[in-house]
Formats: sequence, C-alpha cells, structure tokens
Amino acid sequence: MPNKDTSELKQKIVNILKVNGPSLPVHIAKQTGLSILFTSAFLSELISEKKIKTSNLRVGSSALHFLEGQEQKLINFSHFLKSKEKEAYEKLKTKKFLKDAEQEPAIRVALRAIKDFAKPFKDNDELFWRFFDVSESEFKPKVKFIPKPLPSPKEDDLGIFDKEKEIVEEKKSIEVVEKKSEKPKKRKSSSRKNEKFFDKVKEHLFKKNIEIIGIEGFNKTDLVLRVKEQDKESLLVAFNKKRITDLDIVKASKKAKEFGLNYILLSLGEPLKKTNNLIEAIKFLNNIEKIE
Repeated sequence: MPNKDTSELKQKIVNILKVNGPSLPVHIAKQTGLSILFTSAFLSELISEKKIKTSNLRVGSSALHFLEGQEQKLINFSHFLKSKEKEAYEKLKTKKFLKDAEQEPAIRVALRAIKDFAKPFKDNDELFWRFFDVSESEFKPKVKFIPKPLPSPKEDDLGIFDKEKEIVEEKKSIEVVEKKSEKPKKRKSSSRKNEKFFDKVKEHLFKKNIEIIGIEGFNKTDLVLRVKEQDKESLLVAFNKKRITDLDIVKASKKAKEFGLNYILLSLGEPLKKTNNLIEAIKFLNNIEKIE
C-alpha cells in the first residue's frame, strides 16, 4: 500500500474519532471500509505516533480509541465496568476524593483497575484517589477537630445541686460515647479479617503467577475473582474456611457457568478425602442415564 494511501487512511481514522469520539476498532473498520486486521494495524501506528489514545476500559475484549481531550466521553461507557469496578467508580465520582487506606480491599483493587477514571496522588505520604476530571488542587485534607476546653467555673459560683448535676451529665456523656465506640471496633475487626484473607489469596496467586483481572464478588465467606494464567481466563472462588462442601462446589460451578469459564477453588484447608474421590471418579464419566 503506497505511503500516500497509508497517510490518508490514518487521517481518515483521526477524522472519524473527531466526529464520533471514543470508538471500537470494529466500528472504525466499518466506516473506513478496511478489514479489522488493517484497521488494528493503523490504530497501533497512530498510538505509537501519539496521535490517538486507547482506554484501559474494555468493551468485551476491545479497548476504546479516542483523541486527546475526549477523555470525558469515556463516562458514556462506564456501564461496561465490572461489578466492583462500577461500585468503585460510582463511589469516587460521588466523593471526588478517596483515601486508599480507608477503603475495603475489593474497592482498593478496583480503584487500581479503573485507570481511565481513578487517578492516584499522595498527600503526606498517604495514597489518595481523585476522579479523573477533578483537579488535585480541589483536594482539602480532613483536619481532626480538637475542641478547646471550656473555662472552669469558679468554685464559689456553683451550688451543691449544680455540681451533682454536672457530674451526672458527664457520666451519661461518657457512657454514650463508650456504647457508640463498641460497634465501630467490631466492624474494624471484621474488616481487618476480610482484608487479611484477601491478602492471603493475593499472595497465593502471586506465587502461582496468576493475574487478577477483575473482582466479581467479595464478602466475609468467599471471594470471587476473574483471573488469568498463561493467557487463559478462569473464575476463581476462594472460601474463607477450611472445608469446602458439595454445595459450595455446585454454587461455584453455577457461577462459573454464568461467565462461560472454567473455575478454580481455594480454601484454607485440604479438601475432604471423599470430595477428592468424587472429583477423581467423575473425570471420565460421560453420562448418567435412567433405565426405562
């Protein structure tokens, strides 16, 4: 193909993006009349020449291509984000800024995955995230409010009744504060336990060279991840307990079927011998039929 034709076709692609905004390769190919193979090759050249950009967000298996200054239009495709990534996106969009250390583990992973919308920065060596169209200059760190102590009334100005009333009110106030402080401690303890389990799963996958590419579910009993090993995608279900039951396997199988993927199971202990025997037994099973 002559150089002139190549230049004209690449300019045609740029013009299409100017009009349509972020677009998929298949749509660009349709408008240029080129095959998807040639279109992808031209798009790669335009990216290397820094004339166009590509999104981290995937629509199916394809990235979006767009021009400098069209980043805002990627919001129109935010509904293609996966469940936890969409949750992190909505939270960050509403709050504008999020402190990384204050987020649950699944949201922290999701924030790192939505690179088109979540931009990291540091304040006093602490990691924060800002929504991509919000300027870092708008960030106002929270300052802990420390009330100034009220001046003590003179002893002569207080009667015996006033002193007793003051002591009773102070005691009630302390009791209310103590009651309120109990619940957050439990939540923090539960959150730390979940985070510890999540970190344990991540460490295990890192050792096995398995990449986490998405979070599909996370609660105190199990963690569902979309993972990739040697370019092969699978669904991983990790149970926060020592024994996996037959029901757990059935549920995981149904979940994997929804995504059209094979699945991997993890737990904190060895499978029961009868479970291993059953798995081994059905490997070569073709079918179970009823005698009529």
